[in-house]
Amino acid sequence: MPTALERTFRLLLLTLGALTALIALYVFGALFLSRIPVPAEAADSKEITVYILSNGVHTDLVVPVRSGDVDWTQNVSFAHTTGRDSSARWVAFGWGDKGFYLETPTWDDLTASVAFNAMVGLGDAAIHATFHQRIQEGPLCKRMTLSQEQYQRLSTYIRNSFALDAQGRTQAIVTHANYGNTDAFYEGVGSYSLFHTCNSWTNEALKFCGQKACWWTPMDTGILRQYE
Repeated sequence: MPTALERTFRLLLLTLGALTALIALYVFGALFLSRIPVPAEAADSKEITVYILSNGVHTDLVVPVRSGDVDWTQNVSFAHTTGRDSSARWVAFGWGDKGFYLETPTWDDLTASVAFNAMVGLGDAAIHATFHQRIQEGPLCKRMTLSQEQYQRLSTYIRNSFALDAQGRTQAIVTHANYGNTDAFYEGVGSYSLFHTCNSWTNEALKFCGQKACWWTPMDTGILRQYE
C-alpha cells in the first residue's frame, strides 16, 4: 500500500503532468487557430485609412483623430497626456489588463500577482490611447483602407471597450505610469485573460469591421501574418 509520501509524490506528478498538457494544448491552439484566416468582406468604397501597430508583442488600432463624423477628442483628450500637444493627426487604441499597464512599465517590474491576475482574468481592463503625429508602414505597422460604414463599425467597437461613468463619459485614469508625453489611460470594459488578450481584442475588432483577421490569436503574429 502506498505511503503518504508516495501518494503526495504521485499527486504532484499528476498535477505537473496536467499543467504541462494544458500549456501544450494552449500553445498548439494558439499556433493552429491563428493560422486560420478570416477573409475581408467586400466593400464598395475605400475611404478611411487606419493601421494595425505592433510593438512586437502588443497591437494597437490606429485611427485618424478626426474623420467625417468621428471625432475621437470627444472620448479621449490631449489634456490627459503630459505633453498636451493637440496637433496630433492619429490616435492609437490598445486594450489590456489595467494592472499590467499601470504597474509594469518594463518586464523587470512584472510581479507574480500582476501576471497571475492577468492570466486568469481577475483584473480590470484599461484602454491605452496614444497620440501620433505620423504613422510609418513597416513590418510591425500594417495599413488598411475602410469604407465609411466599416469605419463606423470599428469606431463602435472601440467606444464599446470604454467603461463609462453615470453621465456616459469615458473615465481617464490619473497615473504617473504613462509611457511618454503623448499617451493616457482610461477605464476599460471586460477583463484580460489567456484567452482574451490585447491581441485577440484587436483581432475581434478587425472581424467586427469586416477586415482580414484570423480565427483566434493571443499573439500579434497571428494578426500581422494576415497582412504580409
